[in-house]
Amino acid sequence: MTEQYVLDLREIDESQIAVVGGKGAHLGSLARIGGIRVPAGFCVTTDAYRRVVEQSPSLDAQLDRLSRVSPDDQEAIRTLSAEIRRTVEGIAVPDDLAGAITRALARSGERTAYAVRSSATAEDLPTASFAGQQDTYLNVVGTEAILQHVSRCWASLFTERAVTYRRRHGIDDRTVRMAVVVQQMVFPHASGILFTADPVSGDRTVATVDAGFGLGEALVSGLVNPDVFKVRRGEVVARTISAKQREIHALPAGGTREVSIDSQRQEQPALTDAQAVRLVELGRRIEAHFGRPQDIEWCLVDDGFHIVQSRPITTLFPVPESADQENHVYVSVGHQQMMTDPMRPLGLSMWQHTAMARMQEAGGRLFVDVTQRLASPASRAALLDLMGRGDPLVRDALETVLDREDFVPSLPDAPPAGPRAGAASEPVETDPAVVTGLIERSQASLAALRRDVRTKTGPELFDFLPTAFEEHKRVLTDPLNFKAIMAGMEATWWLNDKLGEWLGEKNAADTLTLSAPGNITSEMGLALLDVADVIRPHPEVIGLLEGVEDDGFLDELAKLPGGTEARDAIEAYLDRYGMRCVGEIDITRPRWSERPGTLVPVILDNVRNFEPGAARRRFEQGLEQARKKEQDVLSRLRALPDGERKADEAKGMIDRVRTFIGYREYPKYDIVSRYFVYKQALMAEAERLAQAGVLADKEDVFYLTLEEFQDVVRSQQVDDRLVRQRKGAFRSYQALTPPRVLTSDGEALTGAYRRDDVPDGALVGLPVSTGTVEGRARVILDMADADLEAGDILVTTFTDPSWSPLFVAVAGLVTEVGGLMTHGAVIAREYGLPAVVGVEQATRRIRDGQRIRVHGTDGYIEILS
Repeated sequence: MTEQYVLDLREIDESQIAVVGGKGAHLGSLARIGGIRVPAGFCVTTDAYRRVVEQSPSLDAQLDRLSRVSPDDQEAIRTLSAEIRRTVEGIAVPDDLAGAITRALARSGERTAYAVRSSATAEDLPTASFAGQQDTYLNVVGTEAILQHVSRCWASLFTERAVTYRRRHGIDDRTVRMAVVVQQMVFPHASGILFTADPVSGDRTVATVDAGFGLGEALVSGLVNPDVFKVRRGEVVARTISAKQREIHALPAGGTREVSIDSQRQEQPALTDAQAVRLVELGRRIEAHFGRPQDIEWCLVDDGFHIVQSRPITTLFPVPESADQENHVYVSVGHQQMMTDPMRPLGLSMWQHTAMARMQEAGGRLFVDVTQRLASPASRAALLDLMGRGDPLVRDALETVLDREDFVPSLPDAPPAGPRAGAASEPVETDPAVVTGLIERSQASLAALRRDVRTKTGPELFDFLPTAFEEHKRVLTDPLNFKAIMAGMEATWWLNDKLGEWLGEKNAADTLTLSAPGNITSEMGLALLDVADVIRPHPEVIGLLEGVEDDGFLDELAKLPGGTEARDAIEAYLDRYGMRCVGEIDITRPRWSERPGTLVPVILDNVRNFEPGAARRRFEQGLEQARKKEQDVLSRLRALPDGERKADEAKGMIDRVRTFIGYREYPKYDIVSRYFVYKQALMAEAERLAQAGVLADKEDVFYLTLEEFQDVVRSQQVDDRLVRQRKGAFRSYQALTPPRVLTSDGEALTGAYRRDDVPDGALVGLPVSTGTVEGRARVILDMADADLEAGDILVTTFTDPSWSPLFVAVAGLVTEVGGLMTHGAVIAREYGLPAVVGVEQATRRIRDGQRIRVHGTDGYIEILS
């Protein structure tokens, strides 16, 4: 194939990113849209870049050194990237390449002024914009100057910020190539940025125009505050006109300069409302062409708009697909399940197959459409009450949508269609045998699943799974199961409400539920203390664990004194709890049994921070505190008017909450246990596919839905391109923060607490476990990075049951996500930890090592140092 060094923009389309980079491909595509004016120009292709860098053998060695540098070593990245840029800029442009560029310039006029703009192959992509990572030079005049600035653009592939950005997005420096766009300059009256969706709220119906005088560099560099126009459905709905004191002008001989704006003109709008609306109409045409919201750079020349760039807005959270054009309101499943990270396609697919409600995917997360429930008054009230008890921020976000009276239709209440699934006319008796029976039935069903799945392989496995999923749902939707869960939660709410009303106590149930029987999640945390007791007497075992770097350490333990006992204790723990892991609702996440090294830091913390017998003592202390609290509450109630009745009612509810609240954790344990059985069977199939050469890696199946996986097993063929595309999409989803509530317009709502009863500067959240504690904040995003000391306060994004082994070692808990009855809250109360959840951006606003005070009763955090 003949190398092409120069292509006219009109010859280029979106399919040519590998040849002209992201910016060049977008500009070429823009130039083909009817009614869109793009300044004329050409692109120096990636063939030219490759031709130049191949002339420098030293560059290869420099890239080798750069690849070995840690992404966190900014000083080394800064030094090496500067060295590479000097190398690239020092390479002479070959004569034939210089000739091709000169001929392209001659067609437009060599003395014409040009913008010389970098266009990397990993730039302006749907999953990573790379905006501002490489260089642009304005008003470049003359062939020699243009050749020099083309070299500078090539070198800018290795700016420190570009190298760092690629590392964060998992992109290898060697795989990226640089093209250069050379475009005729336009000298605008005004310029700026158009976002075809609101970049803050995500609302796709609102376009935002930022505008200033002169060249757009004044806005991009932050030299001036722009005028801002908000345009919705052909109308300016909001505008802010700023005092614009400076602008950037082009100089006749080349280059630019900053000039002052005449005082009479500073507060004049850079655009009229009519111009802003017309610009947005052009933006909507561009958005429709590319199929997603765009970030567009524009210039206004003689009342005509020129478009000089368009790239996807990569920070917007995607909207679930809908079969109609109606308004929809979606609630995040991840915020209910304490797992707001993105899930891979197989994880999403498995949860959708086994969940009780229909769920839709967006941005690697799952959402439930609650529009119909919000539309009728009765179901709306029930939904808001349920959401408010769990997570007040979700309720507030839903109420914000409802305040816009035209968004959710108002429908009459539907007549009752029979009892709700799981509901029944009679409440369950306060009888521990109810819980015992439910657990026995769950275990029998799980044992049958393990037995039946052993004989299933290939297509037969996938034929069997729907039957397994039906049994999975049958166990979870057993009316008695639902009533037992609700009995514990409703008793908690009753005690908090009534004891608050009668005795002025806040969250009295927190102490009354300490060491409640049968809580599988709190038992899991205490059981790891018992593992530490086995290990603590053996220094050589501790030494080996302190040096663990992979998951083969269990075999090594048996060679040490005390190692056999240590290994047996860890393996016994894994037999009971090894199906758990952080983010366990995603079947693709590695389980503790698959990666036992995850538990090692927690075990070592327990060895260091606790004395032998700590698990038993903690449980007994909790029992004693709960018993004393019960006596105190009942005695104070009896002293009130009508006290005997109140005390009798409270006693009944205390017995009820202690009977059922521990079971609240069991259904999740059942789900995750089944998931591990499914996963082991599916990964055995993936292993066979990898050995047969169908898959490059067995974990490639994580990027397929269950149905796609089944098709691969039947056909023995996989679409490698689809897998690569899904991997890229998953990486991009990791950078997104999912909203609690999302509308079909794309508006992301997080909700607010709307409280005025907290000190200035305090971080507000939801109080879920009473008490006040002061200590060192440990911001931990990965359980494997745990390094805790007694008295530390755990600060993290979310906690699902797998985090409970850390709870025994800390004095308090702060999370960004959570509700009153989510797992982290339940276990915090079990262990008597003051806890505040739902604290927006807690892991960013609290620094690791800071001293903080957690007010678990009143729901806020003070930063003390």
